[in-house]
Amino acid sequence: MPYLRRDLIEPRVYQEVIYARCKERNCLVVLPTGLGKTLIAMLIADYRLSKYGGKVLFLAPTKPLAMQHAESFRRLFNLPPEKINVLTGELSPEKRAELWKKSMVITATPQTVENDILTGRISIEDVVLLVVDEAHRAVGNYAYVFIAKEYLKTAKHPLVLGLTASPGSDEEKIREIVENLGVEHIEVRTESSPDVKPYVQKISFEWVKVELPEIYKEVRKILREMLKDSLKPLADAGIVSSASSDISKREVLMAGSKINQAMAKGDYSIGYLKKHQAKAMKLHHAIELLETQGLTALRNYLKKLRGDRSKSGKELMEDPRMRKVIYLLVQAKELGLDHPKMEKLKELVRKQLEKKPNSKIIVFTNYRDTGKKIVEELRALGISAERFIGQASRGEDRGMSQREQKEILEGFSRGEFNVLVATSVGEEGLDVPEVDLVVFYEPVPSAIRSIQRRGRTGRHRPGKVVILMAKGTRDEAYYWSSRRKERGMFDAIKRIAGELEKAHKSDDKIRETAGESAEMPSKGKITPLDAFLKVGKAKKDEHETGPEETTKKTYEQTSAEDKKTEKKPEERPEIPVKPIFVRKPKGIVVYVDSREMRSGVPKILKELGAEIEVRTLDVADYVVSEDVGIERKSANDFIQSIIDGRLFEQVERLKRAYEKPVIIIEGELYGIRNVHPNAIRGAIASVTIDWGVPILFSSGKEETAQFIYLLAKREQEERKKEVKLRSEKKALTLAERQRLIVEGLPNVSATLARRLLKHFGNVERVFTATEEELKEVEGIGEKKAREIRKVITAPYVEDEDE
Repeated sequence: MPYLRRDLIEPRVYQEVIYARCKERNCLVVLPTGLGKTLIAMLIADYRLSKYGGKVLFLAPTKPLAMQHAESFRRLFNLPPEKINVLTGELSPEKRAELWKKSMVITATPQTVENDILTGRISIEDVVLLVVDEAHRAVGNYAYVFIAKEYLKTAKHPLVLGLTASPGSDEEKIREIVENLGVEHIEVRTESSPDVKPYVQKISFEWVKVELPEIYKEVRKILREMLKDSLKPLADAGIVSSASSDISKREVLMAGSKINQAMAKGDYSIGYLKKHQAKAMKLHHAIELLETQGLTALRNYLKKLRGDRSKSGKELMEDPRMRKVIYLLVQAKELGLDHPKMEKLKELVRKQLEKKPNSKIIVFTNYRDTGKKIVEELRALGISAERFIGQASRGEDRGMSQREQKEILEGFSRGEFNVLVATSVGEEGLDVPEVDLVVFYEPVPSAIRSIQRRGRTGRHRPGKVVILMAKGTRDEAYYWSSRRKERGMFDAIKRIAGELEKAHKSDDKIRETAGESAEMPSKGKITPLDAFLKVGKAKKDEHETGPEETTKKTYEQTSAEDKKTEKKPEERPEIPVKPIFVRKPKGIVVYVDSREMRSGVPKILKELGAEIEVRTLDVADYVVSEDVGIERKSANDFIQSIIDGRLFEQVERLKRAYEKPVIIIEGELYGIRNVHPNAIRGAIASVTIDWGVPILFSSGKEETAQFIYLLAKREQEERKKEVKLRSEKKALTLAERQRLIVEGLPNVSATLARRLLKHFGNVERVFTATEEELKEVEGIGEKKAREIRKVITAPYVEDEDE
């Protein structure tokens, strides 16, 4: 039966078209903000639930967004309210598991779902549609990636729908999104697409350039000169590419790592450069504050530097040129100067409200401090304004709770105030009420963020976007960078969409040749996605053969490879239309400390095929057998544990708890802290030689997970060792109690206890066996047999201190 209340909606033609094309294959939908991506998801959710039953999982990157989507489903779906629920980290794990079981539609934040999958609290096998909102985030280690891959592996009837207004300008990133979500088809629409154009309201763009006052220019000139002087020794030593004051912050930051690494290798001659690198970082930040936030922000930063006890901080503040900067800042304060953008912004807002007193205006800024100042300045003019920020706190600036965010948006919607001053949290997807004016206080060098911000206006009526730029600063560079990237984004996405379509058509032809239906999945054969990924890797050959020839060549090669192993068409058993879900038997098990969940290692272990059991462990971070406990330490944590003296105490506890403890150190050890390399080497030598605990070195979380998985595999498959936590408090079975009694004998592990009981039949026979009989059991030699008999037969004598 249909669930979507069609009486309340009127889907547009492009929404119906996208729905029809995406209801049976994994799709990425690229559609401008405000044109109804959520309704497309609801149409497909209705179809999938009606056809298969099960659940729909709708992922959104923030809690307010997840709540917003749940409200939409409750309003438009003919389901009891208790069947539609929001899962976020604010709910207890037990409550989330309970809600998951009884829900048909779940909206959730990805981190929450990722944790619940890893800990086994929820199963996604019955999810018939996975909606990934703001799908441009499905890259790298973001939770979307893990969830999508697990879902495509385990669901009975999987279907992925990715939604975004802007997948990004980097072609490789778009390809990564396509691969991570298993996308087979892309639906792209822009404001100028024929079927979308009638619904797009005209948005007028205006970029307003402001001239920096002379005091500003003078301060900027002095700071840039000082930066150049700090960079010169670094450039002369080849640590940075040039002494230009236009150098990127990233390059200056990397210079610090280069110096530390060289010193770690014994080259102490460049140690003096650390001071110059630290000065360059401080000056770079000061210039950025001046250009983007203004004189007040710079004044506050220099006030903090005055209390900086470091050599670089002292030298900067003692420089006569810095004294001149401070004098100019005091002069500017007396004249009432800050950033000229502020005056221009106040003028824009005032004019808009004079023209239409009940206007809704959003001002976007990259910085919380700037947002705070904008609200103060507007309120001083009698204009009602509120700040809208994220949940994280920044020092004394407390973040907004989910409830506070909701109240602010609802108040803005009701017209309780005119101006919403938002940081990046207001950019993505949030159903911010229709606004008349959007102001970018500073441009952003990102196509994604620029598109998201613009999407807050022009949804149902014409809107206006104003971008403020300070002449001759990085503002101009950022603006043109975002425009260039945006153009490149649509070229890239259309090119990739075309490749996927070619791959799909070629796949249909292969299936037809084999006598299969084009709709039927072909196990073991090339899929459109496989072909697409191969085409992506073969891009470098295109200049020789052309894209069409490359695609054709890839298919021919793959088809030839497949024919080597496949059965003849007449011998192949009939393939079911939908894959059959088969629950895998429990394989490699790894116990994981709950505090390790954020490290990313448990997620990779799961992808490698391990069963994850999350517990709060007293000792070790990972347990792979009764003998092997593993402590994972980041390089930074290892060095800190040397500094504060925790290291050897931790090693002692690990050694006492496990017969074969292991420490894994993750990341580059040398050059990240001001600790002499010999002190680090001495600690490693002591742990290895004095304590007898082996240390493995890992380049990152992927290699750490590989090490842990390999150790678990060796212990559990090759050595048949059990994974058991003695600290678990649960009722023991009779067999467990019997094994526990036998384990009390000297040098008898859980595995050996099992062998003894199997050989002798019961506990009594184990305890009455002679040394010769004991030696018949694999793993017991003369020494062990003698010690066992000694414990059993020796007269009991009270210890003297009892």
